Amino acid sequence: MAIEVGSKLQGKVTGITHFGAFVELPGGVTGLVHISEIADYYVKDVRDVLKINDIVTVKVLNISENGKIGLSIRQAQDNYDPRARKRRRERDDSFEEKLSRFLRESEDRLASLRRHEGRRGRGARRG
Repeated sequence: MAIEVGSKLQGKVTGITHFGAFVELPGGVTGLVHISEIADYYVKDVRDVLKINDIVTVKVLNISENGKIGLSIRQAQDNYDPRARKRRRERDDSFEEKLSRFLRESEDRLASLRRHEGRRGRGARRG
């Protein structure tokens, strides 16, 4: 079966990273579902939604010249509405809620950067 942009396929989750999940498609080829294409809501950690060996329905978004396949789980859903995420956020969140979420996410990102700062060796003090 040829994999074409726009087609919906069943696949198996074979790998999970901080930026998405790798899904094996029919024919043994693998594509990537970016974290932003997993669900209609904000996904902080892919592992909260997907597990290795989960069977998922995906939509093929693109196939690059070098053969990389971009996939989406949320766009493969029958009730997918591309405007729903934006409308829901605009309707549900007050300014205070948006500000609170922004501050919380900023604190999380800063804490993550601080944790990983020493591991890279960048900026390490020399004695």
